[in-house]
Amino acid sequence: MSLFDKKVSELHQLLHKKEISVTDLVDESYARIKAVDDQVKAFLTLDEENARKKAKELDGKLGSGEERGLLFGMPIGIKDNIVTKGLRTTCASKLLSNFEPIHDATVVERLLAAEAIAIGKLNMDEFAMGSSNENSGFFPTKNPWNLDCVPGGSSGGSAASVAAGEVLFSLGSDTGGSIRQPAAFCGVVGLKPTYGLVSRYGLVAFASSLDQIGPITRSVEDNAYLLQTIAGHDAMDSTSANVDVPDYLSALTGDVKGLKIAVPKEYLGEGVDKEVHERVLEALKVLEGLGATWEEVSLPHSKYALATYYLLSSSEASANLARFDGIRYGVRSDNGQNLIDLYKQTRSEGFGDEVKRRIMLGTFALSSGYYDAYYKKAQKVRTLIKNDFDEVLAKYDVIIGPTAPTPAFKIGEKTKDPVTMYVNDILTIPVNLAGVPSISVPCGFSKQMPVGLQIIGKHFDESTIYRVAHAFEQATEHHKAKPELGV
Repeated sequence: MSLFDKKVSELHQLLHKKEISVTDLVDESYARIKAVDDQVKAFLTLDEENARKKAKELDGKLGSGEERGLLFGMPIGIKDNIVTKGLRTTCASKLLSNFEPIHDATVVERLLAAEAIAIGKLNMDEFAMGSSNENSGFFPTKNPWNLDCVPGGSSGGSAASVAAGEVLFSLGSDTGGSIRQPAAFCGVVGLKPTYGLVSRYGLVAFASSLDQIGPITRSVEDNAYLLQTIAGHDAMDSTSANVDVPDYLSALTGDVKGLKIAVPKEYLGEGVDKEVHERVLEALKVLEGLGATWEEVSLPHSKYALATYYLLSSSEASANLARFDGIRYGVRSDNGQNLIDLYKQTRSEGFGDEVKRRIMLGTFALSSGYYDAYYKKAQKVRTLIKNDFDEVLAKYDVIIGPTAPTPAFKIGEKTKDPVTMYVNDILTIPVNLAGVPSISVPCGFSKQMPVGLQIIGKHFDESTIYRVAHAFEQATEHHKAKPELGV
């Protein structure tokens, strides 16, 4: 049995009893990476020398009698669009293949302050643009449940590393479902916090009004531990909300009696796999058995979410990615004849096709003569989508549906049709547009691949989401299933 089959709280106890050491945990992580990552390809960069050095340092603190935090000595993977001082941060793009940041992101600072150990940087879709991890500028990550399938995206490396048992947990980022969809595909727990709860300082921006960093873990309890550490106001982030961070662990009571659940008819309609539909209804029956009630509702403007999201996110990406020009940092083309040509050549050679596609779409939507017709109208529709959520959540405690309409698909199956690929995020995108929190937890299988249950809550009410997710998890066995990779 792997140490990583245990919850963080259990490992914490073993460490303080000195039955295991921090070095044992780090050894386990790198041994597992060595055994399976040639197949999974979750990591882009490892930080083994520093991790082992830190483990020895922390081992020296064990037995001192001083109380340590729950993340003390715990190995974690970090998505490669979250900057790490002195450790290569590429956003899975050839354009940043030589970029070593000079500071840590706020979330990384908070993890290091909690004495967690960074194992390495995780693969992703280039600049977080994609739903399958096939848009990485280096190589695609594989799904640990079936190496012929995608792990989801853009945080595919983050979800796959946890599912494969390479790290205890990881950080991802979610712009339109990029934590929740890969968590669903890989059979792990992934939370997109309320916009503004977790600092974005040090997250390489894709779409600034949508991006949010969040935790990916094996269990709901571990997820709460990780969010507790990284959440909170940050003066370095102008979009950071100055709100109190509650004790999320106190919400894990298992009690959902009297809880009112809304189930949008749009989330179980056309395009949702039959078996996914069945798994969600089975999950609702479990929650009913625990004392909750549910009713069908409507989120009528959800049908416009996909178009709204791609107009707004691409517009913001067009502006945010203008900084990558080969002048200040990153790779510079050798073929430029003058300054303008250098910009063109660097961006043409450095960016992948999907990134170029979204930059072009965003530039078009923001251009003179089209701004009102596209970008401005999309902002108005975004407000309507947010209002839908506000109205439903005023009457119900949570909204529940599938995380993704289908289980993980085969590698290469959708790469030739970008629009079909975009539709895979249709159930997660509205949450980002509304800015509310949402979690994906395992709820069974379809075609031998994991299915995710999505639980959506009110602004800054992650506690209720965790309460529902934990109660469901404790009443089922889905979270205990593991891929047979390397067995």
